[in-house]
Amino acid sequence: MTVSRRVFIKKMLSLGMVAVALRSDIVYASLDNIRRIKDNFSPEPYQKILARVFNQTRFINSRKIKFSRLPRVAENGAVVPITVSSSIENISKISILVENNPHPLIVEFYLSPYVSAHVSARIKMAKTSKVIAIVEADGKFYRKAKKVKVVKGGCG
Repeated sequence: MTVSRRVFIKKMLSLGMVAVALRSDIVYASLDNIRRIKDNFSPEPYQKILARVFNQTRFINSRKIKFSRLPRVAENGAVVPITVSSSIENISKISILVENNPHPLIVEFYLSPYVSAHVSARIKMAKTSKVIAIVEADGKFYRKAKKVKVVKGGCG
């Protein structure tokens, strides 16, 4: 059986790409990232998640963080819109947590310090709770919280 030149080149390029991926630790970095995501977004109490993700960091309450679309009363906890923006400089990450949810850490946004900090999402809330936005900038952690009353829970 003869192999065409095209098939031979495709197989050699594929083999080369696999070798490059294994040599450059792309595969191993992805596995570490999967473990981190699994741990951070696990169903644990709010205080445990806060301690693991933010390493017992002191938070600075900030008025520079704004909730623009977060309602005071959410009729349906399955879809609660939220928009977080901030005028703090050099933001690298925005995390949104819901204190009384089975999975307190809802989302993490990794940002370039060169873009404006304005993120939106639709979150699920199990019951009436505080929604907390934590902004990481220049090694400091800023926080803002707002209580949202949920009429009909959406996490169960």
